[in-house]
Amino acid sequence: MYHELPAGASLWQFLWTIDRELAETAQRSGCSCGGRLHRADFPRKPRGQRDPLPDEYRRRFSFCCDREGCRKRTTPPSVRFLGRKVYLAAVVVLVSAMRQGPSPRRVRELSRLFGADRRTIARWQRFWREQFPPTRFWKVARGRFADAASVTAALPARLLEKFLHGPDPVNDWGRLLRFLSPITLPGALAIKEKP
Repeated sequence: MYHELPAGASLWQFLWTIDRELAETAQRSGCSCGGRLHRADFPRKPRGQRDPLPDEYRRRFSFCCDREGCRKRTTPPSVRFLGRKVYLAAVVVLVSAMRQGPSPRRVRELSRLFGADRRTIARWQRFWREQFPPTRFWKVARGRFADAASVTAALPARLLEKFLHGPDPVNDWGRLLRFLSPITLPGALAIKEKP
């Protein structure tokens, strides 16, 4: 069902368009100090795609306030990049979901397909199993699902099942990654302890 990303450049073009829209919205909002935001994109070296991505897809949209004394950076949510991870967000989600299961053969195949080694895949699994569920984002977002406990128990595979079921896999991936985009903001995955 979801064991591969849509072929061709259409997915990456679509995700870049969504990121551009999110960036334009952030720029129009301006800085919290009232200053204007100017482009201050930064390069990324995304991994996980067989064919090299065009240069414009390799930049994370970001802005910097123009007010002297503020110069605060604003980085909007992204559907292409999952926080500071170097692999493309879609690859992190897909490989983590496909890895659910103990087969060493499956790990070798995923490594061959996406270039992620065994330790990286294990780190992604820990992220979905241990770091993601206690975040404030997931505590609120899981309310969208009637079977939130079973979704949480099998992250991210159950998320893929929830989002990737329509006739257009590119749009389905867009919906899933847009849903996850708030976790790409700095500090979004911090777990706040109650005093």
